[in-house]
Amino acid sequence: MKPTHIEHLGIAVPSIEEAAPFFEFLTGSPCYAIEVVEDQKVKTAFFKVGQTKIELLEPTSEDSTIAKFIEKNGGRGGVHHVAFNVENVAEALKEAEAAGIQLIDKAPRKGAENLMIAFLHPKSTKSVLTELCEQPK
Repeated sequence: MKPTHIEHLGIAVPSIEEAAPFFEFLTGSPCYAIEVVEDQKVKTAFFKVGQTKIELLEPTSEDSTIAKFIEKNGGRGGVHHVAFNVENVAEALKEAEAAGIQLIDKAPRKGAENLMIAFLHPKSTKSVLTELCEQPK
């Protein structure tokens, strides 16, 4: 597995509306996309910093993993995951599993911005939730 770059940093926030002005100031650019990913029960907002993105994640349901993450972090949220761009997520998952890394996703699935995504379990990634992303073709 050879990532080409860090695709994005996922940051859980209680409210995108409240968090966006800070990230617009920090990145020097406006949010360029807001999207709801129904099956993940999350609303996302994206900001660009060079080739890397900041993805804000707001829960759309109290039982979403993002809502639980925010609750565990005192209601404030914080850095949720690091996402790496790879050429082929399915192949990267096979390589990771062969290397003894525990997978959350056994196969790629569709994520925000039409990316194919899959997560590696933090138990196998030094406590960092790691996402693998493949650009749409």
